[in-house]
Amino acid sequence: MGESLLSVRNVTKSFGEIEALSSVSLDIFEGEIIGLVGSNGAGKTTLLRLLSGVYRPSSGSITLGSGSPISESRQYLGVVPESTGLYSRLTAWENIRYHSRLYGVSDEEAWKRTSFFASHLGMSDSLGRHTKGFSRGMRQKTALLRALAHAPRVLLLDEPTAGLDVTSARTVRKLVEDLGSQGGTVVYSTHQLAEAEQVCNRIVIIHNGEVRADGTPQELMERTGTNRLEDAYVSLTHDQARIRTEDSKPLSSWAKWWRGIFTPNVPAEVSEDE
Repeated sequence: MGESLLSVRNVTKSFGEIEALSSVSLDIFEGEIIGLVGSNGAGKTTLLRLLSGVYRPSSGSITLGSGSPISESRQYLGVVPESTGLYSRLTAWENIRYHSRLYGVSDEEAWKRTSFFASHLGMSDSLGRHTKGFSRGMRQKTALLRALAHAPRVLLLDEPTAGLDVTSARTVRKLVEDLGSQGGTVVYSTHQLAEAEQVCNRIVIIHNGEVRADGTPQELMERTGTNRLEDAYVSLTHDQARIRTEDSKPLSSWAKWWRGIFTPNVPAEVSEDE
């Protein structure tokens, strides 16, 4: 097992009265491809946003391997959110270069890394195109290149293949597998068990804001006496998943009134899926 890069200790995250995560603890080690799996609303995105420093824990702590707080992780992490957040008026390379400059990376170094990974993703001929006309798959690939340009030690991916066609999804998975074979560290959030089993060497199951299991696919199957990861998952998450989604926040009085007019049968304190 490699060096510990991130340490999560007894982390709870609440939004008002809603507890999105409850007493989560885990360590992320160098060279691991970790599949963060769970149903919609399980808490995966909340955990990723805590790991990236976007959110602060309500209680508990998240530290880098050095013991430094996660707030000092600027160049430590590469993040690909489910919504890519590209600037449509810029080309793919301009998006990447702008991001890299924020990290203090020279254009020469950013271009070198971008060119290398773009060849793996089949994006070399599209780096000079404006992203406004990009397909979802091309936007996702650009976001991956952007996240890798500053040479992060940990790559955080939130549903990286959601909505992609078969070819694009396969290309993204292949890149993650290549990163793993080269000693890279990736946290790969997905609700696709087959995808997690194919790509990841460690599975962390999140259910209703709790870590239900943590181990290799084989270890989880042995623990549950099953022959498939899907059966192991069902065994470990047999209780009903909560309805509310990750990052559900208390609604303002105005929002409650507005929702009451148009969706009178939906409880005001429960947010819809993003």
